[in-house]
Amino acid sequence: MPARSVALVTLGCVRNEVDSEELAGRLAGAGWELVADPAQADVAVVNTCGFIEQAKKDSVDVLLDVADLKGSTDAAGRPARTRAVVAVGCMAERYGSELAESLPEADAVLGFDSYADLSEHLDGLLHGRVPAPHVPRDRRSLLPVSPAARQRAAAGVSVPGHASTAPAASSVQRPAAGTTAVTLTDLPAGLAPASGPPVVRARLDGRPWAPLKLASGCDRRCTFCAIPAFRGAFVSRPPADVLAEARWLAERGVREVFLVSENSTSYGKDLGDLRALEQLLPQLAAVDGLERVRVSYLQPAEVRPGLLEAIAGTPGVVPYFDLSFQHAAPGVLRRMRRFGGTEAFWELLERVRTLAPQAGVRSNVITGFPGETEEDVAELERFLVGARLDVVGVFGYSDEDGTEAARLEDKVDEREVAARVEHLSRLVEELTSQRAEERVGELATVLVEGVEDGQAVGRTEAQGPDVDGTTRLVGRDPSDVLAPLPAVGSLVPVRVVGAEGVDLVAEVLA
Repeated sequence: MPARSVALVTLGCVRNEVDSEELAGRLAGAGWELVADPAQADVAVVNTCGFIEQAKKDSVDVLLDVADLKGSTDAAGRPARTRAVVAVGCMAERYGSELAESLPEADAVLGFDSYADLSEHLDGLLHGRVPAPHVPRDRRSLLPVSPAARQRAAAGVSVPGHASTAPAASSVQRPAAGTTAVTLTDLPAGLAPASGPPVVRARLDGRPWAPLKLASGCDRRCTFCAIPAFRGAFVSRPPADVLAEARWLAERGVREVFLVSENSTSYGKDLGDLRALEQLLPQLAAVDGLERVRVSYLQPAEVRPGLLEAIAGTPGVVPYFDLSFQHAAPGVLRRMRRFGGTEAFWELLERVRTLAPQAGVRSNVITGFPGETEEDVAELERFLVGARLDVVGVFGYSDEDGTEAARLEDKVDEREVAARVEHLSRLVEELTSQRAEERVGELATVLVEGVEDGQAVGRTEAQGPDVDGTTRLVGRDPSDVLAPLPAVGSLVPVRVVGAEGVDLVAEVLA
């Protein structure tokens, strides 16, 4: 078969990164050359995000930018190789044929059900065969309502990031000099670790950490969220598959795995054991080569004492708690179909810090939800002031297609929503800076991830990847330049000596 090349462009959350690397593994196994630069690929596959309005706009902008490569030349007059642009991912799954009609610049819009046959679809495009655009449907209907019946049924449903059947082995070529700086790591493509199920994945970067899919979908019915409709009902990955992929990642230099899902606290409910995550964490931490295991996406209403203890007390599992509070005023939470309130959330945080005093805690909050009053905003402020969170994402509410909240009355004016976002963002910036200052004097271990302005940069146990703060490493005298710099992927003992907003400055210990 003649050489064919493909570039994957990933937008949105780290769950999408896992999905892109699964697609990369499938395509490499089918003989496609993976390249980093869309301009140097026959086909560019854009893994879109469809979560909120801004993410959808960003996805459309990137699709248009990549489509502009067709027929273009670079600064040196060299023609772009790009012949086709394909939209996949959450936005493509959620809107499908509607997106295809409104964005003819995309040569194909494919949903999750096309992932297993993506190679055939891309090859068809290069030969003039345009696949029919995806027709959206509520993916919750694809699996049984009863969690206990889902594992068997899930075998016949496409669940991105859960593949465990290896394609044929193939080699991956690195991008040519002068292309995008993303590094494609070595891939004995589709080859499994020494034991366990085969792994369908190709690493698309050289970072010393990697997201690892724990589960997909969600059974919660938060009124503002459309994710369950296009990601489907909650389904856990079998522990053997998670462990096999963790070993595979460790064999490729990964030192930290970041367990991702839509709701990690539900892991195991469809396996017949709600303690499955507590039992899995020590096994993951024991994988040869892994130094850290980090859990994300915890629902406060579902957090169990045993899970808190497992995260806080298992050697190799970092004490990091990504708790999805969303608000603190009980009335707003009820309209969101969520539970809790300021005192209950403070109590949960107290339990976390009793178990792990230096634990990192991050969360997101939404302001401007229909019916939110000034008193509700004041209650959210009161919670944030007392919570001492390390990182907080502040989002303004906007109606999402197909959600219950979009039909609620008492909408908050858009200008007022923007004002509340600005006000809370300023408060959060001050509070998280104060929290970072509180960490001065702490002992920690930094996973080195790169070099910026001649200084090594990484993350402590309390800092999650991508969206949290980072730690800059200095010598005993901060004016000294560390020489030699610690290698990327090394773990360095440090003492925190300063803070710069949410970022930390740490002295390397001998």
